[in-house]
Amino acid sequence: MKKAILATKVGMTQIFNYEDGVLIPVTVLQAGPCVVTQVKTVENDGYSAVQVGYVDKKDKIVTKDGSGRKAIAHRNGVTKAEKGHFDKAGVSGKRYVKEFRFDNAEEYALAQEIKADIFAEGDHIDATAISKGKGFQGAIKRHGQSRGPMTHGSKFHRHAGSMGSSTDPSRIFKGKIGAGHMGVDQVTVQNLSVVKVDPELNMLVVCGAVPGPKGGLVTIKSTVKVHKVKQAGADISKNPQKASGRNPQKASARVNPQKASARNK
Repeated sequence: MKKAILATKVGMTQIFNYEDGVLIPVTVLQAGPCVVTQVKTVENDGYSAVQVGYVDKKDKIVTKDGSGRKAIAHRNGVTKAEKGHFDKAGVSGKRYVKEFRFDNAEEYALAQEIKADIFAEGDHIDATAISKGKGFQGAIKRHGQSRGPMTHGSKFHRHAGSMGSSTDPSRIFKGKIGAGHMGVDQVTVQNLSVVKVDPELNMLVVCGAVPGPKGGLVTIKSTVKVHKVKQAGADISKNPQKASGRNPQKASARVNPQKASARNK
């Protein structure tokens, strides 16, 4: 992995490209700043990686009154163990902590900031986030099944349909799609292009939609897909024999002179 960062989804808007005359739907992301909380090495951990933190978080405070009753402030805050980990790195407590296996992980240092300027316009990224929750949904919305006729006396409209034969096997196989909970799944959208980068505000403008609600955590990584620019005339072979579509040597070898002379007689 070459580049990665944690971001927050701000929302969607649109940008007009005056050169091409195209209206581009884009997603605005608050990317970073992230700080390095730990650098893992092959000698100590068996692999090289960089642990980063994102969004400040208050410490969990536990106090006792005269009667020994506990009072907890910021119940979901940073615990003592987490605080010790962050203090060792010299950073404040963070809400989100994630690990990235960078190719150059050994070049990072503790408390180093990773900002949105690691990406540039034209880069392609993969965005990973938790999708919006839709609650309990039917088979049509959840899996895209077809519905039945809505008129002419039909009693089958939006039901799931047959679950299987009753006699044999007389049961429903595992994995059979149907109604159920929809959403709240980890979704990755690949190959999104970066339209604009604002280093001062740490903003990334990405072409297309990104999963998750507004304010949700989004993991942005450099895309795993390889982009190849096809040059003009690349499909034309430089070999004149292949370019002509026929190899005279192979063509002559395929012809049997005895059979050819017999056909001529």
